[in-house]
Amino acid sequence: SLPPPYRLQEVRVPLLSNEDCEQLIRQSVPDLSDHKIVLNDMICAGSEERRFGKMLWVLLLTLPFLGSSVPVTPGPTPETELVGIVGGRDAPPGKWPWQVGLWIRNPNNHMLEFKCGGSLIHRQWVLTAAHCVKRMVLEPWNIEVRLGQVKRSWIAVHRKVTEVIVHRNYNPMLEAPGGGDVALLKLAAPVRLSNQIRVVNLSSPQLWVPAGTRCWVTGWGNIRFHVPLPASHHLQEVEVPIMEDAVCRWKYWKINMIVKEDMLCAGSRGRGVCYGDSGGPLVCNCMGNWLQVGVVSWGQPCCHPKFPGVYAQ
Repeated sequence: SLPPPYRLQEVRVPLLSNEDCEQLIRQSVPDLSDHKIVLNDMICAGSEERRFGKMLWVLLLTLPFLGSSVPVTPGPTPETELVGIVGGRDAPPGKWPWQVGLWIRNPNNHMLEFKCGGSLIHRQWVLTAAHCVKRMVLEPWNIEVRLGQVKRSWIAVHRKVTEVIVHRNYNPMLEAPGGGDVALLKLAAPVRLSNQIRVVNLSSPQLWVPAGTRCWVTGWGNIRFHVPLPASHHLQEVEVPIMEDAVCRWKYWKINMIVKEDMLCAGSRGRGVCYGDSGGPLVCNCMGNWLQVGVVSWGQPCCHPKFPGVYAQ
């Protein structure tokens, strides 16, 4: 037992996949029944040197996006359906403080033009889509990141980029559908955090986002096919449901497109992403904490009614 003075203890433990956890438990207790032990609404954490007795620590946590069908926020009703990203609405200032805009210099007129979204994951690093920064021979200093704004045209805090790191699996010839569609941008100097500028936490690779979970995506892209964001250029937000992997793969397989293992799908009829939203964050609320689970990557044109948006995990 805990000795006096009964001080609160802490320990760092690694997360395990449910399959590995199940196997370890069965190795420790060989006489268990054949029924599945570690269910989808559970996660496991612990290591060889951080076990309780002989058993691995099993954290039976029913997290909002680990439950089988627990939505983070209530589903929309006819009274609350969002109108107007596609099907979205103006985002309140400071609600998504990690959202950034990527402005890239046009080689023809040397003017900075808005291209993509992104998210601040560290005071000096931005996460975005690889296809946003690898469509052409692009030097880092031709990219400017703008932060702390809801109006796209505002120049609030801005930083030049000094380094671009593209995922090793990204193939510029295949672009986003080829997979590995993520990139890191190093800012010339760290940004000062405030109510308008904050970093977003990244989800663990072990965390599974079940179908039906309602998450949010933001961006300054078109609001419909060939319909740009109105002149106010206000950041849009829309709530989108996560789609079952198998269903999404089947939908795209019918048009000879492959949804790979490093991708996930989200969206519904009239609610999703469009041109200009690429690189932006897909975030889910987990017990009051926002976690980024995806990067806007590709899909059928502008929230096609039969196809969800595809995100890089």
